[in-house]
Amino acid sequence: MIVRHGFAPADRPALARLYWAAFGDKLGRVLGPEDRARTFIAQVASPDHALCIHDGGRLIGVAGFHSRQGALVGGGISELANVYGTFGGIWRGLALGLLERPLAEDELLVDGIFVAETHRGRGVGTTLLEALAREAVARSCARVRLDVINSNPRARALYERRGFTPIAEQSNRLLRPLFGFQTATTMVRRVI
Repeated sequence: MIVRHGFAPADRPALARLYWAAFGDKLGRVLGPEDRARTFIAQVASPDHALCIHDGGRLIGVAGFHSRQGALVGGGISELANVYGTFGGIWRGLALGLLERPLAEDELLVDGIFVAETHRGRGVGTTLLEALAREAVARSCARVRLDVINSNPRARALYERRGFTPIAEQSNRLLRPLFGFQTATTMVRRVI
């Protein structure tokens, strides 16, 4: 599998579709309905913060990350308002702010890893995790950090197999009605 940095403009709809398939259950109450969410994601997705795998020209896996220069799915209230209207953009921006995590100087923060359903279980996620570690080294980051919700033990097991260790657990009651979970574990992997 070949991992490439970034994606072509033509990949934006596929990226949004894959992202929504992976995270729509969590983000649906805030970013829904799906058509608007996918429009928003396609518009704001940053190729500078994506590591991608294609199969036969089709996007099948993405690892998004957050650095001091931005994030895979960034955008603020004005970009949200372009899709959801002024009021919709404001309340969605405030709700999404609950998910914000501070970024240490020496770390690469994983925004999300998502793989086409047809390619799950074939090593795409593992390949993307290793690509994130290489990206962190290239950016002189000492570690890769991610958060995994506690209702996703399969993902946590993958991260542990790839050298990530838990360092903290966060719980916020406001997250459950908005995002369907309230507790997540922060995990890190040292790369330098």
